[in-house]
Amino acid sequence: MKIEELLDRGDQTAVLVQAALNILMESPYFYKTDDERTFLVVQRHRQAFAAFFDKFFGWTLVMDAKCARLYKPKWYNEAITPPNRDMFSFTRRDECLGFLLLLEFFEREAREQGVAADDRDNLRIRFGDWLEYAAARFRELLPEKRELYADEKVRQVLRGLMPALEKYRFLRRIRPSADASVSEAETIWECLPALWHYQAAQLVEPISPHSEAAKAHEEGLA
Repeated sequence: MKIEELLDRGDQTAVLVQAALNILMESPYFYKTDDERTFLVVQRHRQAFAAFFDKFFGWTLVMDAKCARLYKPKWYNEAITPPNRDMFSFTRRDECLGFLLLLEFFEREAREQGVAADDRDNLRIRFGDWLEYAAARFRELLPEKRELYADEKVRQVLRGLMPALEKYRFLRRIRPSADASVSEAETIWECLPALWHYQAAQLVEPISPHSEAAKAHEEGLA
């Protein structure tokens, strides 16, 4: 059944289909926890949604048990330059490395904690553990500049990533109870389902902001 046929039914499914179309275009990721009933409609009629977006927009619907997203391979209005496009992207080397190392750390923790993409609960990490891992990896990846990447320097890099990671819903900070005092290192972050849609190994090449792969990577994150 096509999306147009679902919309023409005029029943509750049609209402949810219309809501789903809007939700998918309102933000980069649609999580099951955002609106479970609407998410399940997309899941149930996934083929119809995928065909609709491919036919009318040339976009690809990517979906798993907890997250749906639209992959846009091309930006059509070239008058809107990359700095003015509202999309998730990093251009500086340290930022790109920081995100790559988040993915590496996430993949490692998922393996060690036995967490899978379709598990009910999302993986949670301590900021201090991520900092320790990232600092060691920065010094390993950039041995000629090892002395520049002390823990405090890497802490600043990771802090700089957090606003974008929260805005585009890769991470969500777990608020401590009102009577709890939690240091930055002890802060717990929930890894949201979008992180399963990226693989650290595939992002190694796009780290250079001037490469063709980097341009394609940024367009894919729109």
